[in-house]
Order: sequence, then C-alpha cells, then structure tokens
Amino acid sequence: MSLPEHTITFRVRYPEVDSMGYVHHSRYLQYFELGRVEMLRHNGHSYVDLEKRGILFVVIKAEIRFRAPARYDDELALQTRLARQTHVKYEHTYILKRGDTVVAEGSTTIACVNRAGELQKIPEDLAT
Repeated sequence: MSLPEHTITFRVRYPEVDSMGYVHHSRYLQYFELGRVEMLRHNGHSYVDLEKRGILFVVIKAEIRFRAPARYDDELALQTRLARQTHVKYEHTYILKRGDTVVAEGSTTIACVNRAGELQKIPEDLAT
C-alpha cells in the first residue's frame, strides 16, 4: 500500500515576503500546514468537523531545510506526503518547488489530542 500524498499549487503573496523580497522563513511552516489541511480535505475530511468531534492535532516536531529562495508572485508546488502513522501521531514530509527547483524540504510530526491536550488514539476513519 502506498502512503497518501497530495500536491497543491499557490502563488507567493506580497505580505509573505521580507524586505529583501524573499519569502520569510516563518511562512514555510504555514505552507506545510496548508498542505496537511488540503490533503485531509482531499481525502474527504474537514479539520473543522474533526475539531467539532474533539479531535485535535498539535505539532510536536518541525524541520525545514531551505534550498533556494522564493519570491513574491512565484508559483510554488507543495507535495505533502504521509510518511508514517502510529496510533497517536502522523509524520509528514514536504517538498516545495518552483518549477523543477526545490525551494525547501521539511517534515512535521503531529499528535492527536483531545481538548484537554491529552493524547488520544487517531480515530479509525482517519487511519491509513
């Protein structure tokens, strides 16, 4: 069985760049979150609906490796891949590209928690 992956494309918006015209480093984690949420939506789930059920995900680890700069109005493609799942966490990997150029690579680990912040098992309907 292959693990789920999903690709989205978007353009860099002006407020996402620093005074030098490059995408600010803090935006990359936001892009990764967008990739996770859109992959979830693509697979038939809404994060809003999960929150209503008391299913929350928190980032417990994040890593970014910057490879090349991105600038305002660049069209970027973000590939999000579920690399691993346990009974309480997901590990995702990301490849962000401008054309054939890799802009950044990264990974996150997110844990499933309840509203009190306690670990809980990932529901069966979200299991891979």
